[in-house]
Amino acid sequence: MLVIVLAIGGWFATKRRTESRSDDLYAQLREADEALALAHAEDKGWERGRLEEAARALFAETYAGERLEALQLVQVVDRPGTDEDQAVFRAITDSGERTLTLGRRDGAWVAA
Repeated sequence: MLVIVLAIGGWFATKRRTESRSDDLYAQLREADEALALAHAEDKGWERGRLEEAARALFAETYAGERLEALQLVQVVDRPGTDEDQAVFRAITDSGERTLTLGRRDGAWVAA
């Protein structure tokens, strides 16, 4: 009986430790994804300020009423030419996460 109680207690402790570490790991992965996407975007000559401005405008018109807490650039798709380019943002709001995808049309960033 004691062995069963110890095994269950050990399982709960391990589960709690694993969950707390996974939250830290996911946060680190998000930061790494954002840094990688930003480095790629800057390397290709894209202006981060214009991208974020367009993403904020898209968020405001798509999710009116929600409060934007953070905006993370998570993916850059650089295809031949400029009208095929895309930038993907993770918008963190007070009610969850949203994905915003921008594309370039005639040099301007718009909803894809």
